[in-house]
Amino acid sequence: MLTREENEMLTRVGRGTLAGELLRRYWQPLAAATELTEEKPIMTVRLLGENLAVFRDKQGRYGLVGEQCPHRRASLAFGRVDDEGIRCPYHGWKFDCTGKCLEQPAEPEASGFKEKIKHTAYPVEKLGGMLFAYLGPEPRPLLPRWDVLAWETGKRWIQKQEMLKCNWLQPMENSVDPSHLYWLHGGAAHLARAMDHYEETHEFIQFEYGIMKRRATPGKKPGAEREIDQHPLLFPNTLRHVFKMRETNGKVRHNLQMRMPVDDTHTQVYVVYFEPDETDRSPAGGDVPCEFFPVRNENGAYRLDEVLVQDAMAWETQGALTDRTQEHLGTGDEGVILLRKLLREQIDVVRQGGEPLGTVRDPKANRLIELDVINERIGLFGRQPQKVA
Repeated sequence: MLTREENEMLTRVGRGTLAGELLRRYWQPLAAATELTEEKPIMTVRLLGENLAVFRDKQGRYGLVGEQCPHRRASLAFGRVDDEGIRCPYHGWKFDCTGKCLEQPAEPEASGFKEKIKHTAYPVEKLGGMLFAYLGPEPRPLLPRWDVLAWETGKRWIQKQEMLKCNWLQPMENSVDPSHLYWLHGGAAHLARAMDHYEETHEFIQFEYGIMKRRATPGKKPGAEREIDQHPLLFPNTLRHVFKMRETNGKVRHNLQMRMPVDDTHTQVYVVYFEPDETDRSPAGGDVPCEFFPVRNENGAYRLDEVLVQDAMAWETQGALTDRTQEHLGTGDEGVILLRKLLREQIDVVRQGGEPLGTVRDPKANRLIELDVINERIGLFGRQPQKVA
């Protein structure tokens, strides 16, 4: 159980809030690159409580600026892009990817007024078919080259889920809550299997990028006393996972679930999937297909035959921002307790001017960050190392 003040501290994401300032020290998922096209080069996005417009100019560069033009506050989302940047639809003010004002058509050129204008703008980088934004102070860290984003020998694609009506921390606490598997997902053969009584043991290990969750289950194969399932929560708001599905013909499917904090009561989930395959190639800097994943059917009901929707139901029904003063945690909530402790510690690190857990500065270490994911039930006993260009 948390106090109301503690709950506010860990959940609020706006600029100037404690968790919001921590989250701004990390690159955040913004959009799939293919959501921006020649026909639709501008898209509105709300991230960490800020209303923004992401665009791709005619040279293929990406920009992220405040949605409202600093002139008369019209939306730049209805503007136009050219080789230099984005132009406001109202009076034609133009801005480049850094927020520099390039043109003010109704102002005298000699006035120098445009040099006095600096619009809100944030850096954008592309990796694994995703666009990421950094909303924090400089010097910015490196965008982590997680294995699922940087591997190239195989097939990669992106799934954009329907917007969730809940705070970002609810999905993240689920990521260190292994005991929900058999009750929430018990019908999914690739995730859970029936047990006469609960026999799992869990271990949560803090490491340089977050929390490694390790589950041990009584073995079903001859000679296997226990089978290990290990995958990490990448601090602060990403889950790395791996599984097999019957329809993949036994192929291992890795994924990276990125929970984008839209505002205090909404979360946008992007999932990047990767199937290793010697016959396929997905360049880390290239575009990949993006598909939309609805949480609800046409009648507004949850599609509860889908595993990811079962999770969404649990998160949303906790409330848009769950009241943790009313909860009662038990032994099985050890991972949730550790995550909250880690959040408090890293909030304090940022408050004291330090660098929080998992930020990456070394380019050599960032060439490829392979994570030691294990799922012995599907025959995966450790990393699947790949070469990168």
